[in-house]
This record gives sequence, C-alpha cells and structure tokens, in this order.
Amino acid sequence: MTNHLFLLSMPGGSEWILIVIAVLVLFGGKKIPEFMKGLGKGMREFNDAKNNVKQEFESGLNEPQKPVSAPETKN
Repeated sequence: MTNHLFLLSMPGGSEWILIVIAVLVLFGGKKIPEFMKGLGKGMREFNDAKNNVKQEFESGLNEPQKPVSAPETKN
C-alpha cells in the first residue's frame, strides 16, 4: 500500500531550480516582475474576498434572531 501523502509533498531543492529555469525560459527576464506583480495582486484580492465572506458569515451568526410568528390562515 502506498502513502498518498508522499505524492502531495513540496518540491525539493533540485525541483525548485528546474521550476525557476523553466519559468525564465517561458517568460523571459523582463516579464517575470509583471507576472509576479499580477500574481501578488490576485492573491491580495482573493484574501480580501475571503476575509469579507468570513466577516459576513460571522456577523450573520452574531445577529439576534427575530421571533418567527405563525402564518395567518384565511377562512
């Protein structure tokens, strides 16, 4: 039986070097700062949205519950 956690592990030193070389070849030295700026902006927007959803959820839990009245029936 194989350990599935092993398949999800982080890359080691030599793998990171290969990843950096591949990124340099694909994007070139001039495009990397633009790419990283866009990546940072996307991560910041994601975190802001996540925090907004969390705040909305928590504020909804903290609201006092209104009593529910029985529906009126027509005769």
